[in-house]
Amino acid sequence: ITLWLPVILWALIIFSFSSTSSLKVSEFFLWDFVSKKIAHVMIYAVLFSLILRATKKNWVLTFLLTMSYAISDEFHQLFVTGRNASALDLGFDLSGANIAAYTIWKLRQIRRVKHKK
Repeated sequence: ITLWLPVILWALIIFSFSSTSSLKVSEFFLWDFVSKKIAHVMIYAVLFSLILRATKKNWVLTFLLTMSYAISDEFHQLFVTGRNASALDLGFDLSGANIAAYTIWKLRQIRRVKHKK
């Protein structure tokens, strides 16, 4: 339970944000757009990291679970007033997962090199 509880709590946070009507970060369209897309990337990078920890570094299962949650989240938004499903948002979600995967993988390589010395 200690491994999966953070995943569940983070998924609930994502669900609660997805359940609200359209959030406006700024009246300036470009800033609003950019900040929302950065949020997508960061939120799903964290989700990927938490799932990777919970699956004890099962990379394939982690990516599949993260992708499944991202797809289900976009589907959920079809039923929320003021929201819609977006392939673009799904792309940003999965980009966050990929960025997290690459970063974790690269940090593990660096750590291995340091331990060899």
